[in-house]
Order: sequence, then structure tokens, then C-alpha cells
Amino acid sequence: MKHTAAQYRILTSLALLMAMVGTEAQTAPEVPRLVVQVVIDQLRTDYLEAFSPLYGEKGFRRLLSNGRIYRQAQYPFAQPDRASAVACLVSGASPYENGIVGERWLNRSTLQPVRCVSDGTPAHLAVSTIADELKVATEGKSLVYSVSPYRDAAVLAAGHAADGSFWMDDETGKWTTSAYYSSPSWLSYFNNSNHAAQRMASLVWEPTNDFVGEYNYFVSGGTKSPFRHTFKGDGRVRQFKASALVNEEVSEFVGHCLRNTLLGIDPVTDFLSVAYYAGNFDHRTVTECPMELQDTYVRLDEQLGRLFDMVEEKVGRNRVLFVVTSTGYSDAEQSDGNLSAYRIPSGEFNITRAQLLLNMYLSAVYGQAQYIEATMGNQIFFDLKGIEKRNINLSELLERSADFLMQLQGVRDVYTSQRLAQGAWIPGIRSLRNAYNPRTSGDIMVQVAPGWTLVNEQTGERKSQRETYMGFPLCFYGLDITPEVVESPVTVDHIAPTLARCLRIRAPNACSVAPLTGIR
Repeated sequence: MKHTAAQYRILTSLALLMAMVGTEAQTAPEVPRLVVQVVIDQLRTDYLEAFSPLYGEKGFRRLLSNGRIYRQAQYPFAQPDRASAVACLVSGASPYENGIVGERWLNRSTLQPVRCVSDGTPAHLAVSTIADELKVATEGKSLVYSVSPYRDAAVLAAGHAADGSFWMDDETGKWTTSAYYSSPSWLSYFNNSNHAAQRMASLVWEPTNDFVGEYNYFVSGGTKSPFRHTFKGDGRVRQFKASALVNEEVSEFVGHCLRNTLLGIDPVTDFLSVAYYAGNFDHRTVTECPMELQDTYVRLDEQLGRLFDMVEEKVGRNRVLFVVTSTGYSDAEQSDGNLSAYRIPSGEFNITRAQLLLNMYLSAVYGQAQYIEATMGNQIFFDLKGIEKRNINLSELLERSADFLMQLQGVRDVYTSQRLAQGAWIPGIRSLRNAYNPRTSGDIMVQVAPGWTLVNEQTGERKSQRETYMGFPLCFYGLDITPEVVESPVTVDHIAPTLARCLRIRAPNACSVAPLTGIR
């Protein structure tokens, strides 16, 4: 059967129309105009839920009612701190891969502590981040900004290719950046305005309202009298950054950033990281400052609502994706008090003295020498070059050292670098191995028994050991996400690949975990 030219044109048009309809029906979900990553230092699920009667409608309740909530989030490595947590969030990888084992570590060449971003650059972050991959995918068109009271969180969240990273200077309280990032004119304008650093001497932190003072969650009954804190003297900025008032300053700066940048106003996806504080005042314990902790959550609730409003007003709720989670640790639990008064097994493990005893033992076995160079935290660093020159088998020496240290009181277990590497897939060792990095970690890691306090005289560190589970939430809110509460545990290294799938870009280059399901 032959078709005329007119019939052929009609058939061709119909085929084209059907193809267009089919294509429209299969269009991929729209990518967000803006991703807002909210990292809340020391946020806990139990406190978040405990103080819920004190909240308004625009912050936590809005998030919990409209978001996909994972109630039991965890980190895939042992003992996270703020720096290692943020690095994991943005890279989708543990310290073993991304290089950030903590806020500081020991430089083996100088035997001096090194801070992870002391120079204001992400040089020690050895892998790409979700924001970096967004920059690559859009050929640099995406805007990436990071705002945090703390330099480590600001720099690590910004990644390698950000347009701006801003934090509060520890001395002046003014917002600052480094030469690695651009310093926009609106930064100076904000610092010359009526911000917190200008008013710090007159700032007073008191309970938000009477409800905070009357509400009592803690069994210690510590809410006996209202608190009143001022910020004066040399430590005023440090105290301010560990108070609920710092969150108001963060929101103020974020609002200024939104007003003075093009974040979220064109079809190219942008990225904004914001860090808030949910720890206790001046890093004190719950027993010392219970009402302050309650008020911190109340004020944080207000600032979250303020952030949601500012972003949605500029970008639109259906065009923004919020990711809210915690750094996964708590300063408020660091002191166990006098456990011996209650006949609970406890004591002090002094790693400096343990180092001296261990060196005496090794000298008796291998000959007089200084086998240990330094200690930091619970880690011991050996003189590897000296050991090699003496033709001593390193594996044998490390095993002997571990056996010796296991005999000391307060030691639960001892892990050599080789044991961590070889036992990477053993469940009890995996989280410790993930927290270890061959370039920056020690040759031996001493695991102090629960209830005992690690004391390091060389570095001045003092830390109570607890293995208690601390749950925290992971929340996705915005776009067309269906509200749901998920009880199954999930690790936060899944955030980066999940965002990558939503943005239709590659996951960070050291991220080997799968995206979470149910988000898009």
C-alpha cells in the first residue's frame, strides 16, 4: 500500500506527537533549585522529642510533620566529633577515606598537634564532596556557600570549590573567611552593622519564657532557678559560640547571604550549608546547666523556623530540599562525676604514664632506646624510623606492646594499626577502622574501659569513656517528599549519594554506599 505525500506528512506528525507525549509522560522529577544542608552540632533525638511541648509550629514540628524522618541515624565510625562528622556528611566517606579523623591530630614530622583547617582551606580533606561534584557537573555555574560559627565546619562543608565559606572569628566574634575563598563586599557590610560582635558586651542570655523555667525533663531536678549569662572578658566569644544565642547570629548572617547572592533564583541548582548549635552552655554537663539546654532547643526551634521561612520565601518550598541532621556526639555526657561513690567501676587511665611503662618494657626486650615518639588522645605514635634502623620486626613489636598495655587497669582493648587494617570487616572492629587513617592516626589505639577517664598529660586532654548509644535524627524536607517516619537505623554516609541521585550528578569520589530509597 502506497501513501501519498500528504498522508506521509500526517503519519510523520502523528508519530512525532506520540513520541513527544511519551517523552512528557516520562519526564524525570525536577531537580531542586537549592539544597540546604543543616548540620546541628550535638542534636539528639531524645532531647528533641523531650522538649517538644515548648516548641512553636514553624521549626521542629513543621519538619517532623512534613519531612521524611529517620529517627535512628548513626555515624559509620567510632567517636565522631564536629569536624569528622561534617567531613563524612559531605563526602559520604569515613575518616579512613576522607582523611579527617577529627578536629586535630598529630603531625608525625613535627610531633605537634595540627588542626584540620588551621589555614582556612580544605587541604586535608582528601576526597571530593557533594558540593564539589555539583560544581563539576554544572561547569562551575552552581553557587556554593557555607555558614557556621566554627571554622572547621564551615570549611569542610564548603568543600574545595565553594564560592564562599564564613565563620565567626574566635577573637573578635566578627564573621570572616580565608584567602582561599572569595571575600564579598557584603561580608564587610554585615560586620559593620549591628551584629553580635558589636553588641556582645551587652548581650544577656536568659530563659526565653516562663515555660522553659517551669518545664522539667531531667530527673536531677536541676531547673530550680532561672539562669542569666553574660559574655565578657577574654573568653566571651568562645562562650557565645557555645550558647543558644549563637544560632540567632547564624540565622541573621544566612539571611544577609540570601539577600545578597543569587542562591536559588535560576534553574541551576545551588548549595547552602548552615550549622547550628544544640550543645549545652560552655560545653558543660546536663547536671550543671539543665535549663540552659532546654532553652537552647527552644531557641533552636525558632531559628529553624526562621531559616525555613527565609529560604522558602526566596526559592519556594517545592524548589528547595532541606537535609537536617546532627554531628552525632554530645559534650553534655562527657563527665561521669564520682562514680566510685556509687561503687561503679571507674578510675583514671593515664596514657602518658602508660607510655613510660611501655617504653621501659620495650627497652628491656629490644635494648635501651626511645621507642615511642608521642601520644595524642588514646593513640600512641612509635619512632618507626628508629625501629627500622634497629632491624626490629614492627609487627612483633606492636603485638608485644598491645599485650603489655592490655595488662594495665582501665584498658578494655588495644588495637594496632595492623589489626585495624586486617580486621576491617569484623563488626566490632569496623567502626574503629573507619575512624582510623594511616596518614594521621597512631600506631596503637587504646580503648579505655567504660566509666574510666582517659588522661593525657602531654596534650592536657581529659575525657570520660562512654559506649552509650546516642540517637539523632536525619530529616529530608521539601520538594515533593512524602512525610514518613522511618525507625530502621541508617548511617549518615548515605546522605551524599542520596543528594547526588536527587540532583542527577555523580556521588563524591570516595563514596561507596548506596542512596537511600523513598526520597525521590
